Amino acid sequence: MAEVTNPNLEYSDAQIVTMEGVEHIRRRPGMYIGRLGDGRNPGDGIYVLLKEIIDNSIDEYAMGFGKQIQVTIADEQVRVRDFGRGIPLDSVIKAVSILNTGGKFDDKAFKKSVGLNGVGTKAVNALSADFYVCSFRDGESSWARFERGVLVDSGKAPSKEKNGTLVTFKPDDLMFGEYHYNMDYVETMAKNYSYLKKGLTVVLNGVPYKSEHGLLDLVNENLSETPLYPPIHLVGEDIEVVLTHGNAYGENISSFVNGQNTRDGGTHLAAYREAIAKTLKEFFKKNYDPQDCRQGVVGAISIQIQEPTFEAQTKTKLGSTYMWEKQEKDEHGAIHNSTGPTIRNFVNEFISKNLDNYLRMHMDIVPVIEEKIKSSQQEREEISGIQKKTREKNKRANVYNRKLRDCRFHYNDKVTEKTEADIERSSIFITEGDSASGTITKVRNANNQAVFSLRGKPINCYKESRKKVAENEELNLLISALGVEDDLDNLRYNNIIVATDADDDGMHIRMLVLTFFMKYYPDLIRRGHVHILQTPLFRVRNKKATRYCYSTDEKEKAVRDLKTGIEITRFKGLGEISSNEFVDFIGENMRLDNVKLADEESIADIMAFYMGENTIDRQNFIRENLRSEEELEDVNI
Repeated sequence: MAEVTNPNLEYSDAQIVTMEGVEHIRRRPGMYIGRLGDGRNPGDGIYVLLKEIIDNSIDEYAMGFGKQIQVTIADEQVRVRDFGRGIPLDSVIKAVSILNTGGKFDDKAFKKSVGLNGVGTKAVNALSADFYVCSFRDGESSWARFERGVLVDSGKAPSKEKNGTLVTFKPDDLMFGEYHYNMDYVETMAKNYSYLKKGLTVVLNGVPYKSEHGLLDLVNENLSETPLYPPIHLVGEDIEVVLTHGNAYGENISSFVNGQNTRDGGTHLAAYREAIAKTLKEFFKKNYDPQDCRQGVVGAISIQIQEPTFEAQTKTKLGSTYMWEKQEKDEHGAIHNSTGPTIRNFVNEFISKNLDNYLRMHMDIVPVIEEKIKSSQQEREEISGIQKKTREKNKRANVYNRKLRDCRFHYNDKVTEKTEADIERSSIFITEGDSASGTITKVRNANNQAVFSLRGKPINCYKESRKKVAENEELNLLISALGVEDDLDNLRYNNIIVATDADDDGMHIRMLVLTFFMKYYPDLIRRGHVHILQTPLFRVRNKKATRYCYSTDEKEKAVRDLKTGIEITRFKGLGEISSNEFVDFIGENMRLDNVKLADEESIADIMAFYMGENTIDRQNFIRENLRSEEELEDVNI
């Protein structure tokens, strides 16, 4: 019999609520911008707000209006000015405040835009403490000012300004907390816009960014090593592709749709990867494994399609199947659905034809590419055999079950459908030692959080061969737990969280684990899957309250707030934190540092500096940054 928690709870017309306008956006921001965040991660909401405004200006340029976009960020206040057509003057207020209102619901005014759902600018307005918009059209202007989505003033006036739109906004600290724009992320955004729209100048805080060669400039400027051959640049109607190979592991491929950086890929990136392997196999007339054809690939793809469908409002993964989809009326008034070519076929046909032609016209690079494929094949087959033997040995010894405490997200047969939210939350903690592993295992959310326990320090992958790494029990089991033996797309957890102590040993283990990912699975880092768990350094409490502090500043604030009868505890290891305390640190609000790797950063150089021989440069670096034990008490390690 079902339990009735409150039989007297009233359910009447009074409980039926309609949230008007921007109220729903403020109540459920995740539906519109993905997540809030404080600016430390490039996927945080403050960058989505900036992107939504710039996207509108980009759409104007794509339609042939305005060659410059000016972006200024100072004191967290954002200003974006374009020189497009400007918003129709009588529609300025509703265009930025009324949901599902906009000019992009058909393909007449905007043929291949990014924002199509009439939400983007409204979300910026709703989630900003102050929002101002002004449209300039043919000697007239119309403006409106909002506070947290509520209109406070508006008007019209003659103007001598050039046509276009000006938007200023300041993200609401009530929503985002103490946020800060990381200008490195914003600069990357500005550069990407210039690469994708040849002829467009994006001026960021007075610095102009303009590209003459599109995606070729992007790849060339971001190369972290000398490629095996000059990048191949192929340009067609609605598609642009760049391709080369390097000696690093993995694939480093940027993807874009209508100027939007789809960092999580989608149907166009899948088609690009498939097309490369298919074309090379057909060109060499050999059944090479697709993995070997793509090993070490560095490249980019950009396509233009009508009315793209993204898998989330943040538009980081393309879900569209067709280049375009329409409903059309015939001569009798009947409505028929029609579609263009599939994205898969469009990309495959373009690359197959043009890459094949390019290779036949540049025969000098053909043996270089085939040697790279053969080299990858030989290493993969050798490593695959070693890993198989190691896994069989581990299964016989039942080691695997002792090291991985999986989550119900994977092993519960009753979970037949996994929502986007389930996938987003799925995590695996990589810990060291029985104490830390036991604590996390005890308090984790067993539905979506797994724990993998290392035994001591893993090997230094920088100094060891790939064969030696494959024979290593610890790392082999970790690869199996992650599910990435054959393809990174089979990754079993969205978040890989390195959870080690904040002492010397813990830091060393953290570096060894990150070295493993950087050398052999750099794409896991580039795709934003690898994180470091922050745990509190201090506990400040008195008889009335307890505060957990992650830095000295937080500790000092807690001391000021709690005032009297204070007890301060300094945590130096995960095992020192009791289970009932630790549950708060790996829940919904856990603090994670995303491990970042810029495209232009050389993985080989980074690993050589930190994990290679003890050079003079590293000794000088240590001396310059060396701190005493007392100083370490006063920093956020």
